[in-house]
Amino acid sequence: MASLRALECLVAVADSGSITQAARLLYSSQPAVSHQLAALEREAGTALIRREARGVRLTPAGRAAVVGARKAVEAAGSAVRAARAAGEAGGGSLRLACAQSLVSVLAPVLGEWHRRRPDVALSVRESTSADELHGLIDSDEADLVLMPGSVPDRFTSTVVAEEEIVLVAPTDHPLAGLDPVGLDDLDGVCLVHFAPDNGLGVWLDRHLVDAGVRVEPVMRTSVTTAAPQLAAAGLGVAVCPASAVSPGLDAAVRSFTPRWTRALVALTPGVPDELTARFIADLGERGVPVPRAGRPEASSAE
Repeated sequence: MASLRALECLVAVADSGSITQAARLLYSSQPAVSHQLAALEREAGTALIRREARGVRLTPAGRAAVVGARKAVEAAGSAVRAARAAGEAGGGSLRLACAQSLVSVLAPVLGEWHRRRPDVALSVRESTSADELHGLIDSDEADLVLMPGSVPDRFTSTVVAEEEIVLVAPTDHPLAGLDPVGLDDLDGVCLVHFAPDNGLGVWLDRHLVDAGVRVEPVMRTSVTTAAPQLAAAGLGVAVCPASAVSPGLDAAVRSFTPRWTRALVALTPGVPDELTARFIADLGERGVPVPRAGRPEASSAE
C-alpha cells in the first residue's frame, strides 16, 4: 500500500512541476522525493511522472493518481487537526451516559458546551440500570458515565457532586408539616416506590431496612422523575434524589434529618483525556441544580 509520504511527494511534484522544488516544500532532499516517487510507481505498476528539460510532468496515470493522493493528504491533515482540537478540548466527540434522573445535572453543562464549544459533538444515553451503564463503558459505547454510588474498581471514578435525597409529599399530607423529616417518620406511610428495573428501588429498600422502617408501596414506577410527580398527585409520598424533582412541582419537598445524601461520580475507562477531563471539571463546578427556591441544596464536591 502506498505510504502517505509518497502521496505527499506526488502532490508536491504536481503542484511545483519540479522534484527539487517539491523537496523544498516538504523539507526533504531531492533523492528522498525521487525514492518515494519510484516506490509509488512500483506500487502502481506504471510511470506517474515524465522528466523533461524544464522539470517534470505527470503522465495520464499520474494525473489520475494525484486526485486520490490529494484527498488522502487532506484527510490525513484533517485527522491530525481533529485530534489536536480534541486534545485541547476544542473539538472531537464526547459520548455521555447517565442515570435517568441525572439528565438535569448534565443539561446545564451540555448547554454551556453547545454554546462555547460548537465543534465538540455531544451525545447522551440514559438508563435506570447500573449494570447497563457499566456495560456502555466496557463496550466502548460511552466515554463518560455519570451515576450515583460506589463503582467497580475497573473504572476510574471522580466524585463530582453530593446530591441530597429528599421527601416529596402532597401539600396536605401530614409529613408536609414537618421540616425536616426523620427517617423513622416514614414508618407505615404509603410510598410511591421504584420498579425492580430501577436501581433506586433496591438502594432505597436497603436503607429503609437498615433503619428498621416499613413502608406500604402503593405503586411502582421505572421512571425516577415520575415518582415525585405521582406523589404530588396524592398517591403517596416519594423518596428520591433532588435532581428528580422538576422545577415548579406543586408538592412539599422536605430534607431529612440527619441530612441524607449520595455521591455522584463520573466514570471513565481509564485516566480521562483532556476533553473528558474538562467536562468532568465543569460538572464539578456546576454541581447539582436545586429544583426551585426553598428546596434542599446540593453542593459541588471538592
